[in-house]
Amino acid sequence: MATLADRLDHVLGRKTADALHDAFGMVTVEDLLRHYPHRYATQGAELGESRPEEGQHITIIARVESAQEVPMKSRAGKRLAVRLRSDRHSIDVTFFNPHRVKHNIKPGVRAMFSGTVKYFRDKWSLTHPSYLVLPEPRDAEDLVSAAPARVRGAGALAGLARTAQDGSGVDMSVFDRALIPMYRATREVESWTVMRCVRQVLDQLDRVDDPLPAWVREEHGFMGLDEALRSIHLPDTKQEIDRARDRLRFDEAAAVQLVLAGRRHDVEVRSAPACPHRDGGIADEFDRRLPFELTAGQLAVADEISADLSRGHPMNRLLQGEVGSGKTIVALRAMLQVIDSGRQCALLAPTEVLAAQHARSLTTMLGDLAAAGELGAHELATRVTLLTGSMGTARKRQALNEAVTGDAGIVIGTHALIEDKVQFFDLGLVVIDEQHRFGVEQRDALRSRGRDGASPHVLVMTATPIPRTIAMTVLGDLEVSTLRELPRGRSPIVSRVVPAKVHPKWVDRAWERIREEVAEGRQAYVVCSRIGDGDADDDAAFDAGAPEPSGKGKQAPPETTSVLEQYDFLTSGPLSELRVGLLHGRLPADEKDAVMQAFNAAKIDVLVCTTVVEVGVDVPNATVMVIVDADRFGVSQLHQLRGRVGRGGHQGLCLLVTDAKPGTPTMMRLEAVAGTTDGFELAQLDLQLRREGDVLGVAQSGTVSTLRLLSLVDDADVIESARAFSRAVTEKDPGLDRHPGLASMVRAALDAERVVYLDKS
Repeated sequence: MATLADRLDHVLGRKTADALHDAFGMVTVEDLLRHYPHRYATQGAELGESRPEEGQHITIIARVESAQEVPMKSRAGKRLAVRLRSDRHSIDVTFFNPHRVKHNIKPGVRAMFSGTVKYFRDKWSLTHPSYLVLPEPRDAEDLVSAAPARVRGAGALAGLARTAQDGSGVDMSVFDRALIPMYRATREVESWTVMRCVRQVLDQLDRVDDPLPAWVREEHGFMGLDEALRSIHLPDTKQEIDRARDRLRFDEAAAVQLVLAGRRHDVEVRSAPACPHRDGGIADEFDRRLPFELTAGQLAVADEISADLSRGHPMNRLLQGEVGSGKTIVALRAMLQVIDSGRQCALLAPTEVLAAQHARSLTTMLGDLAAAGELGAHELATRVTLLTGSMGTARKRQALNEAVTGDAGIVIGTHALIEDKVQFFDLGLVVIDEQHRFGVEQRDALRSRGRDGASPHVLVMTATPIPRTIAMTVLGDLEVSTLRELPRGRSPIVSRVVPAKVHPKWVDRAWERIREEVAEGRQAYVVCSRIGDGDADDDAAFDAGAPEPSGKGKQAPPETTSVLEQYDFLTSGPLSELRVGLLHGRLPADEKDAVMQAFNAAKIDVLVCTTVVEVGVDVPNATVMVIVDADRFGVSQLHQLRGRVGRGGHQGLCLLVTDAKPGTPTMMRLEAVAGTTDGFELAQLDLQLRREGDVLGVAQSGTVSTLRLLSLVDDADVIESARAFSRAVTEKDPGLDRHPGLASMVRAALDAERVVYLDKS
């Protein structure tokens, strides 16, 4: 017999276990049983998506409606053109070498097909898929006398079926069930393989002890865990599936909430420097000099942050607001409050361009309040220091000295601030600009820089929260302050999708539109997804809303235009008469700064660049942005990028150029982005499209999720119930010492590596 903790290689054999590990990262029996069916087929009908993504590897069960040999157009010979009927959908399938398959693929035959989705004229199809002919559903009496099934098929499915044979044939009785589980699969591990492994494991599995207390199961009417795991894989009715999902969905929510309850307990016992407001300090002097009044929203948010900073426990707050809504000045006032308490602040920016801009803008706003140690400095003055990786040795040595001696009240930099050699005298506050550009481990490196073991307060700023941030907000683990007022002095931005393959002349019109704006004295951006030297751009890391890169078991991404190629094309063609600049992350720092200064001074008409301009770059005269290969960017990135235009008195225009086909999920995502400029609405869209992210672990992109059934968009009531349950338990037993089953459930949700990262996030 087997338990949930047993290794798969001990139960299934090393070859099969290795395949499951390589495809899905499975190690234990529980890993396999938590790989739930994503849909169920019934009596030959597929219950699933009607429009899968192009390049997706899918497995379907369908019935052959027609099968005809037809001549091939491009070369001699014939192909077998097959029409399948599955539920309400018809699918076209093409087989080459028809003489090898036509004896099996006949009208009326019921079979499982597995292959890669391709679109042609807005209709999807499968080309030469592997297939396995399935027996017709039989009643119980027929099953008793039925002869062993014979494998009829070709390709991977048939081969895998043959590997399951014993002396009496292959057991395909699962296909006589009313509901047939269908699993997420890869080219290497088909749905059939997962299904066979699950049945083999369930046949050997000991009864699973239930971690949930009986009073919780009774209160919610939940089935036991053992029954839920068996029912979700081999259900007899749809009601059984629903009940199993309800139970397992609550388990996921409870595991997350129990972990977060433990985190909250840890924060409560962790110390941070208390930095209360001080009358007559640099913060008050700055406020006295402001040439404008703060909005009611800014004042309310400032009060929330000020109260957090006054406490002796670390602040962990997200400040979200549209581009230009005044986040920076709110953050600066918080930093000045910390400086008044005799401590330092670090401002972490994602790029050197933005770090340098922050240093200039903060120094300008502070005036002589940023000139400590200089002639004419105010008596309350501090110092703003910039520290980046590309600085010269002498400047870097000076910046490091100002940080370690405490002469610099505000230290601004990129990831260079995280390096071990950067030491602070007394770090009280870390401000992180655009958190989606930093990983959990990077953020933790600064959090551990407090004096005498104290943790600095942390304030994160963003215009468009990433899915993981929204997830942590919904789950109740992140305090949020929001600036919702419309940015003052901002003109509306109009966004349009340009389908390059369908309407190539629209692309020509985009370049013409740039020429028109320049003729009116304005400027434009052209943004590309990569530099062009064969490697990924270090400042153009994609959001996970974009397609995944190619790799084992993945479809290769479409060809993209590099920034170098685009620059050459535009300067020798459509924009040859304009002043065109080039900017990307691998230019020397002084050259990048010179290009941005020239663009700021309107000495460059059009800036061809990567996402180095994604955040913080402020050129009010820029009114047009053309984003090339827009489908290669995620929702958050697209919103951030277009926020660079329309920052002055003229309307902004953002053109999203793509080769994506109309009606595909990719095109629908771009059209959704073009349809709204509300960053909070887009954040919700991002969450729906990309899933919640690995809310408990390393990943924050959305492509990996700890959540299998729970949806943070749709299951708020389940989350709230689980939160109430976890609080009731942890108030009396914070370490779960008296609830070993729950402790085990938490460990199952988090492996050791994820726990480490969770403590840092």
